[in-house]
Formats: sequence, C-alpha cells, structure tokens
Amino acid sequence: MTDFRKKQPLFNAGTLTGTLAAIGCALLQGVPNQAQAGELEKWDFDAAVLLYAESDGRVQAAEPVISATRNVDSETKLNLKLALDTLTGASPNGAYTSNQPQTFTRPSGKASYSADAGELPLDDSFRDTRVATSAQWSAPLSRDWAYSVGGHFSTEHDYLSMGGNASVSRYLNQKNTTLTLAGGLSLDTISPEGGVPVGLSPMAVWGSSSFDADFAASRDGSNDNKTVSDLLLGMTQVINRNTLMQFNYSLNLSDGYLTDPYKLVSVYDQAGGTLQGYRYEARPDSRIKHALFWQTRHQLDGGDVVDLSYRYQFDDWGMDSHTLEVKYRWDLGRHYLEPQLRWYTQSAVDFYQPYVTSTQLSGGVEELTADYRLGNFDAWTLGMRYGYQVNDKQEFYTRLSLYQQTSNDFSSAVTPASGSDLPETTAVMLILGYKF
Repeated sequence: MTDFRKKQPLFNAGTLTGTLAAIGCALLQGVPNQAQAGELEKWDFDAAVLLYAESDGRVQAAEPVISATRNVDSETKLNLKLALDTLTGASPNGAYTSNQPQTFTRPSGKASYSADAGELPLDDSFRDTRVATSAQWSAPLSRDWAYSVGGHFSTEHDYLSMGGNASVSRYLNQKNTTLTLAGGLSLDTISPEGGVPVGLSPMAVWGSSSFDADFAASRDGSNDNKTVSDLLLGMTQVINRNTLMQFNYSLNLSDGYLTDPYKLVSVYDQAGGTLQGYRYEARPDSRIKHALFWQTRHQLDGGDVVDLSYRYQFDDWGMDSHTLEVKYRWDLGRHYLEPQLRWYTQSAVDFYQPYVTSTQLSGGVEELTADYRLGNFDAWTLGMRYGYQVNDKQEFYTRLSLYQQTSNDFSSAVTPASGSDLPETTAVMLILGYKF
C-alpha cells in the first residue's frame, strides 16, 4: 500500500513493491496446473480504488488502480498496471510545536503560512497528483526455470521515476521448492518547488528586507537525482498440501539526493529555551538497507487460511524495524472474511532530533532531520477484508483498516521544549475492488 505521508513514486524499486513484490505473491499462489490452461487464454482485470484519510484534516488521498493480465498459457503472462494518485490536505513540515505562534515561508518562496501557539506546524498547501504505470512479462525458460522482466514509470509535478527489474526462478523437488533471484534499478529526478534547498541552510524569513537574497542563498539548483538499486534472494517451500513457507533477503542501495526538500528543523537557543529560527534538513547521500522476511500460509481442514509474516529491517543510518502481521481468512462459501492485525516498530536514525540548539549547530552538525517518520515510533493496523465470489472469474472485495502511529520517546533528541509533543498519526483506509 502506498504511504501517502512520503514523497515517493507509486512503483519504487527501493521498497521492492510493484513488480518485485509480485514475484513473491505469484510463488505463494503456486504454479497453475495443466487443466487450467484452457481457461487462461484471455485477459483478467483487477480494478480497485483506495481512499485514505488522516485525522485533523491532514493528508487525504484517492488512488484508483487497474491491473490487466494477459495469460498466454498456464505459465506465461503479461501484466499491465495503471494508477492515479491524488493527494490533498496538510502535512507536518518537521518544525517543532512551540508555545508561541510560528510563521513559515512556503517552499515556493512566494507566500507564507502560520501555526498558532501549541499547534503542530502543518503545510496546508500539500497537493499532488501522480500517474504511474508498470509492465511485467513472466514466462518459463524450461521445465525447471522461469524468468520475469518489467519496467515502471511514474510522474508527479516534482518527482519523476523510471526503472526496470528482472528475476530468474529455479524449481526443485518436483516444483515443491522455488529459488528466486531478482534485481531492480530505479532512476529518479527530484524537482522541488522553489528549487533544491541547501542542507542546514536557514529558512528565509518571510517579509524581511533581505528575503529575496536569503531565499536565493538557501537554494542549490532546480533539481537533483538519486539512484535506487535492489537485490532479492528468495525461497518458497511447499511444506505439505496445506502449508507454504517463504523466506526472502533483500538489499536496497540508494545514492544521490535522499533529503526531503520540504522538511524543516526548529532551532532553539538552548534546550527548552527560545525559538531562534529554522533550518532545512540534511540527510546522507547514500543508504544501505537490509531486510529479512518470513511468511507462512496454512490452510485448515475446514478451508480457513492462516497467514503469518515477520520482517526485520536494518540500515546504515542506524534504524532498525520489526513488522509482525497476522491474517485469518474465514471461508464462508461464496463469501469470506479476513481480519488483519499488523504491528510495526522502528528505532530512530542516528541524526534524528525533534529540534536542534544553536550550540549543536555551531559544533559542526552535518546531518539532521526532525521528520518523525525517521524517529522512534510504534504503529498498529487493524483491518477487515470482505470478499464475495460472484463466479469462478469474478470477485468483489473491500477492506477497511485503521492505522495508529505513536511516537515512543525522543530517542537521541535534546530535552523537549515545555508543552511540546511529537506528532502522531491516525488514519482510515478503505479499498473497494472488483476482479473480472
């Protein structure tokens, strides 16, 4: 699912979503048998819309997606996908909640916005529309080998992403064991409103006599680039006629402009002291992420399915995270219910602070972010999916989920200013879909 609080393309190779993730899903579903081949000579469609809304008038999104699959034979297929993502609302700008009113220059440098005392600073100009497409071709190489190749393209007003991926799979033990090697490359261009901010440069004070010169001094060109490379090693094992198990290791390498150009960091004269101004955040220009993933699906005698998965991820920014998810699918004939419970926790990156002091800046800080998404937090997702099988080829489904994110503590941060809180996120997600 798209994370609507991030400025990222819908199909990002860096997260192994889209085409690479589809490899794992296809393996878990097993290989179609020859009796099904005659029914596969046509297009299959999956059309869905995702509605997402955060509390307090923050980010809202609508994302219609259509996926079309041409099944050439039982093991050869072409998948095409198109998505349109529209976002509106207000997004935290990274500045710290203060006991005094705050005024911020908009990223474009052409206007300002304010936050009242005790109010979380939100940029209410958050608007975006993304268009994303992807294509994937999968086919056998021989009786015991298969391959897949694909590409993606996505664009929005300040972000462009394009890339490709490929995989090869080896079947062993009468296709009860599948080994997969997959790789992906994404080339992205970031073109922020108002230009690319210089990391840790002061935000120009709106209305000041030197505003134009100060704003120009805080910018370094109109765009920048980053490259994201992925490698995935996976194994899927049929344990018995009712149980499948999957293990994956993934490596993600990111190089280039990794900073969020719209995030700020508040500057205080001392811990719990007086607000001095704001600096643009600065992140390292490279990141290496490792992830280990395990999933088991087991079908009970009555037809119900238990799905349990766990992921551990760590990187060279100092963050590590754990994700545990369980689903239980009740088989009710043509109907089914599938409750979902997901728990996620992460530690903060090494350079995260909710705000910074003047002393720390003068001490030579080179990397800094106050983006709570890189802080220490827990998140819970509680959801319920309902599906109705119209016939062998048609299915209606819907899922309603509640997401709650809570910051744990201030990690490596300085003592918080009096009366201030870190932001929390509550969101509701609704998916409506139809397969035919």
